[in-house]
Formats: sequence, C-alpha cells, structure tokens
Amino acid sequence: MSEQLVIVGNGMAAVRLVDELAKVALGRYAIAVIGAEPRLAYNRVLLSSVLAGETTSHEIELKPANWWRDRGVTLKYGCTVDEIDVGRRELKIAGEESVTYSKLVLATGSTPLRLNLPGAELQGVHTFRDSRDADLMLSLAAGKKRVVVVGGGLLGLEAAYGLAKAGSPVTLVHLMDRLMERQLDAPAAALLKSLVERKGIKVLLNANTGRIIGEKRVEAVELSDGHRIDADAVILAAGVRSNITLAKEAGIAVNRGIIVDDHLQTGTEDIFALGECAEHRGICYGLVEPAYEQARVLAQHLAGRKAAYPGSVVATNLKVSGVSVFSAGEFLGTDRSESVVLSDVRRGTYKKLVIEDGRLTGAVLVGDTVDALWYLELIRNRETIAAVRKDMMFGRPAATLARAA
Repeated sequence: MSEQLVIVGNGMAAVRLVDELAKVALGRYAIAVIGAEPRLAYNRVLLSSVLAGETTSHEIELKPANWWRDRGVTLKYGCTVDEIDVGRRELKIAGEESVTYSKLVLATGSTPLRLNLPGAELQGVHTFRDSRDADLMLSLAAGKKRVVVVGGGLLGLEAAYGLAKAGSPVTLVHLMDRLMERQLDAPAAALLKSLVERKGIKVLLNANTGRIIGEKRVEAVELSDGHRIDADAVILAAGVRSNITLAKEAGIAVNRGIIVDDHLQTGTEDIFALGECAEHRGICYGLVEPAYEQARVLAQHLAGRKAAYPGSVVATNLKVSGVSVFSAGEFLGTDRSESVVLSDVRRGTYKKLVIEDGRLTGAVLVGDTVDALWYLELIRNRETIAAVRKDMMFGRPAATLARAA
C-alpha cells in the first residue's frame, strides 16, 4: 500500500518535487498537494509579463490539470492548512475534514513584507506577490493611475515595468544607492537604471519613504527629506518573509525559515521543507533554482536513494524590467581576485568576470546574457580556465575555438 505523502503549498517548488518523484518513486506514495491559491500552480516569475500584457494568466500555468491526474496526485487548491497535529500526523484544513499523512513536505513559500509606514493602511496600498495582485494592478494600469513602487529589488522592478508598460505613470523609490544591490555591482546597476528609465519609469535612489499621505485613499508619498510624489496607489515591494507560522505553531524548529538538514528534513520526524520557506545552513535562498535543486535531492531521499543537498551557488538569470540580467557566485570579488570587465553603455551591455586562483568565481552580465549558463557551469564546477581565459569574455564559441587551436 502506498504511503500518504502530503505537500503543503502549490507553488513552483511543489510542482518540481512532484515531477521529480514521478521519475524516481512513481507509485511509492499517494501524493496530495494542498494549496491556498484558488488556481493551478503557475510560474510566479512571469507575473510581471502578465502585467505587461506579454502573456496571459492561463499561459503561465506550470502544468495542466491532466498532468496531475496522470501522476495520481490529489490536488486541493483554494484550501488553507490551519494546523499540523504532529502527534496524530494530521493536517487541519479550514472548513474541511482533516487530512492524515505518513510524510509531510512544507513548501509554504513566502509573504511580501508590509512596511510599517504611517499611511500603510490606506486604500490603494498593495503588495505584488501573486496572481490576484497582478489582476488588481492591471485594473490600476487600465485607469492610468499614478503609482509609486517602493523597493528597487527584483519584485519592485518587475512591478514597475509591468505597470509602466500597461499604461501607468510609475515612480520607483529605493532606499539603497543602486538597484538590485544583492545581485549587481555598481556599474551593472547604473546601466540597469538607465535602461529602466528609458522605459518611462522614474527611478529615485537613496530615497527613504517617510509616509503615505491620504485621508481614506492614497494621495501621495512623502520621502524622509520632505520630497512629495503625487500618487493614486502604492506598491510595497521591499522584500519577503518566509512563511513559517504553520511550522512554528506545530513545534517544528524555525529561525528565519524552517530549519532543514542536508536531506531537507526538519527537526521533526518525517516532516520536510523546501523552497522559499526553508532555511538550510543558515540560508533562505528565495530563488527558483535552489528550490529546484532541493526538490531533486528530496525526491531522491524519499525514494530511498543516497542524496544530500550541499547548498546552492546563488545565481540570478532573468529578464528584469525587460532587460536581461545575470549574476552568480562572488561577483563583487575579494582581495585575492581580479576582474575582467567589458562595458558598452551605448549598446546597453556590461560583462564582468571575477577570477581567483585560475578559476571563474563570479560573473555579472547585463543586456547580453547568451553565455550565462556556461559561466554558471564554470563557477559551479570550479574548472580551471587557463586554456580559455583570453577569449572567455567573448563567449563560449570564441573560447571553444581558441581551446581547439
């Protein structure tokens, strides 16, 4: 008889886990997936493309309904798990009967931070995290509403781009001195800022949001220096927090995320976690690729095979506000490293390769990211680059020809 495996969360990590389990442990588990959003799992990364009118909400679904049926998965979406009863191995679902489990996987994702600002409770203050947020922002854009986006990380830039392309006048305010400071060095961020501004988005850096002004609805945003920006709506996109409440209330060990070991096992027997809600060796990754790597390892482990998750080389490889951006590894460099840089501001391209001890240890690309996966492979495999060093800046084909010669 199949063991009952329940996955709480129906996002990208959960879908990848089911896919991996179907490859290595088909039939071993009776799988149930419980998701709070009232729809099939979708690619959250593409929400800004829906907002920008480049694709539709339906087209970003990860798998059709028959894919789940063909793998024998019971899919319950629009359902909220209120409690985990560890002793009885049971989940209590709001408004429904309880569900029992033999093994439990928490893939509960994260929640956008709602800044503690005066005026944050006003009508017209929103976050950008799920498809419902995207639908709401589409209505703002349709009405040509003036929008202030707070936060110049990935989420903020995506919200600003989608809104601007859909027709809203957008101002993006960011506390730091450069955009995407966790993923880009200063020259790359400066180029990204200029490319974003060409798309009609006003960008204010070193801008500390003081308060949101209005009686009942948003009327303006005031910065701490007194500068006022008239607005009809505010999008808060200043980071996310791992969803750990369900685990914490069940007595499962948590810190910033749900603490897991190299098998993605929590401190509680037969309960696992992965994706944005998981904290491994002190790190909550909050990115798609580490979640996929975790899913592969967990599927192998649940199949009874030897597998361990050593952590991930953090990499970003996305279109940000319509601009291709990639970064990986120690892209800021160290005292022992050296950097090779190619910058062409007029063409909107920037490349930086960081080399240490004869190996590629980091990279940043803006505009031209054709060779991103090759650079990532070199970083992850720690390959020596002596044979291609002179030509690697010009891409894999040029380096391969040089090596052959």
